[in-house]
Amino acid sequence: MLLRAWIAACAAALAVSSAPESKAAPPQDPAPAPAAKSGCFVAGDGYLRARLRGALELDLDWKDAQMQCEGGPRPSGNGVRVSIGGPARGEGRRIRIVFGIAGVTEGAGGHALRTNVTILFEGEQRVFATLGDDKCTVDSLTQRRVETLGGDHAIYRVEARGFCLGPATSLSRDERVLMTSFDFAGRVEFSDDDRHDLKPQNPKVDP
Repeated sequence: MLLRAWIAACAAALAVSSAPESKAAPPQDPAPAPAAKSGCFVAGDGYLRARLRGALELDLDWKDAQMQCEGGPRPSGNGVRVSIGGPARGEGRRIRIVFGIAGVTEGAGGHALRTNVTILFEGEQRVFATLGDDKCTVDSLTQRRVETLGGDHAIYRVEARGFCLGPATSLSRDERVLMTSFDFAGRVEFSDDDRHDLKPQNPKVDP
């Protein structure tokens, strides 16, 4: 239920971002919206490569400067979530891929990790999701601490590669996309509050 609610919230956000502009007059002195930060790391070594087949035929090859990276522990505490947005495609459009990787904790590596994948087409009202972590696997994952933001907040470089044997399905369930392979270097952030909440053996499925 948590996963479905999260995807529904993503879809609602996409719908709002793509809705036509209101005809109401804008404020006299509108405050400029802050630009989303691009790049994953100071060193500039983030990347994502992925092969998608099915309703979409895409070979993605993103470099650090083109990317938006976020991440942290999954809501249930079972593993980490890595969110990577690709190059801006104009008019608010961007492909974002979210990997929910089970069975790892802060700073730890792993092999054969069950993984949930969600593919969002921001600005286009399209979302694909595997709806569980039984269709994709991270073959190999490493974490390396790269930055510290204060004494209780740390950033890790997560490098992973893997594949999917089952497709991600659209919310309307009439389209499917198979991510046959992926590898990436993204980021996750941990604070003291996150560490207190970690439950690495929690079987609950979340994105």
